[in-house]
Amino acid sequence: MRGVVFDGRRARVVDDLEVRDPAPGEVRVAVRAAGLCHSDLSVVDGTIPFPAPVVLGHEAAGVVEAVGEGVAHVAPGDHVCLSTLAGCGACPQCDRGRPTMCRASLGRPGRPFTRAGGPVHQFAAVSAFAERTLVRAVQAVPVPADVPFASAALIGCAVLTGVGAVLNRARVRPGDTVLVIGAGGVGLNVVQGAAITGAERIVVLDTDPDKETLARRFGATHFLTSPDRIGDALPTGADHAFECVGRVELIRLAIDSLDRHGQAVLLGVAPAGSEASFAVSSLYLDRSVLGCRYGSSRPQRDVARYIGMYRAGRLLLDELVTATYPLDAFEEAAADAARGRMARAVLLPPGG
Repeated sequence: MRGVVFDGRRARVVDDLEVRDPAPGEVRVAVRAAGLCHSDLSVVDGTIPFPAPVVLGHEAAGVVEAVGEGVAHVAPGDHVCLSTLAGCGACPQCDRGRPTMCRASLGRPGRPFTRAGGPVHQFAAVSAFAERTLVRAVQAVPVPADVPFASAALIGCAVLTGVGAVLNRARVRPGDTVLVIGAGGVGLNVVQGAAITGAERIVVLDTDPDKETLARRFGATHFLTSPDRIGDALPTGADHAFECVGRVELIRLAIDSLDRHGQAVLLGVAPAGSEASFAVSSLYLDRSVLGCRYGSSRPQRDVARYIGMYRAGRLLLDELVTATYPLDAFEEAAADAARGRMARAVLLPPGG
């Protein structure tokens, strides 16, 4: 089968991948749509260190092909959105409703693929840029068959991360003020998450003026291309500032832009080993800096919640899909995404 493999030097489409059958507690999925997230490109450019060779992609939806022993919540033919959380379901973190903190889902890449007789790693427990993939049962979340695959795929990362950061981690309240730094796929979902909560001001900062129309469609009340104007839009600072780019100078900007009792939420992935600095005195007025993994999500709960919002017209999904590409056009899609031309590029394997 075909898939996108990063061999440590470059990422390219190959046609000789194989994936094993599901073991107990596993599900094999025919991928129908896969979003191209900045994290995938970060593996290629070295920002996210990852063992190679590896099948890229982690934001996907598809159709269940086969299930292993003990899997009862999905069956062949079901449509599913894939989560990156391969949690154990039994540790103290899972028991507390914090699957993003499950140690079983962190730093232990599996190798369900083979190529030329050798094992190939799985990225983010999904590896969506392939015609088929294998996941743990907990990662396969049922979705209604009338939800387009491309839209359902984006729930799996951009929506769970962005909207989840607002609802689950920051817990933005009606009347709050919000600063969103970066209007990519995750940033736009932070924007619409803030709009859903009833935030009074949602200020988006992005250097690309072409992103203003989309940002406002998702709920932005202000759009800035320069940080010099943040004070005009937020005279006393933001209650919540979300850094969605992954640059240390923007982390400092998020902290410096807070109002009293404000909180900066870090969503962007900075290069490994990066260190950010800030004035210690800037935290004395009850300001906080929060890390956030995957929107502090509980996918088996949150995916259904977001689909309900989508069906009610409260959550935009179709509008996130800027362009679709066949799987074989991965390099073109990656180049377009790297240039910041879109909210999300979506790859469509054969049959998608």
